Amino acid sequence: MSALEIWLLAVSLGIDCFTVSVTSGIILKSIRWNTILKMAFFFGLFQALMPLIGWFGASRFNHLIETYDHWIAFGLLSFLGIRMICESFKNETIGCFDPTRLKVILTLAIATSIDALAVGISFAFTGFNTLSSLKMPLFVIGIVSFLMAASGHLIGIFFGKRLHFRMEILGGLVLIAIGLKILIEHTYF
Repeated sequence: MSALEIWLLAVSLGIDCFTVSVTSGIILKSIRWNTILKMAFFFGLFQALMPLIGWFGASRFNHLIETYDHWIAFGLLSFLGIRMICESFKNETIGCFDPTRLKVILTLAIATSIDALAVGISFAFTGFNTLSSLKMPLFVIGIVSFLMAASGHLIGIFFGKRLHFRMEILGGLVLIAIGLKILIEHTYF
């Protein structure tokens, strides 16, 4: 996976953090740096830890499914991408929750990082054979998620009521494209 693909993957994963943070900003209606930084920290932390957990689990079984690993990576990334696109068309109302509570922040951080767990599984099948090879992707994913969560929160505060974001569609298309590229590279090259 190239550096560009890792950055695109990180942005795609961070879109959920961004969207939830915009929602939180709309609810809070004022800048509360403690809440913004806490939410961004936990979002970045969980987005970086979940791929590591997925990689650990999948790397133990890599030798058993090496022949089909590119299909698994393609399937997981495509599934996540399609799911992101479909969820962007749902007209759900914002639930009433308090984004200043740590319990709510941790729940949101876990919920938004489930996709990252599946990405970690795909890492085990796409050339990330050692823990040291994961340092850069995990760092990039964590930092990008942190920055997207913090900026999403601020955008939610200032512009959220006027603008409607459909960033999930872009993120889903990027995940599908990366999965397709992995499939083509492993099948034909």
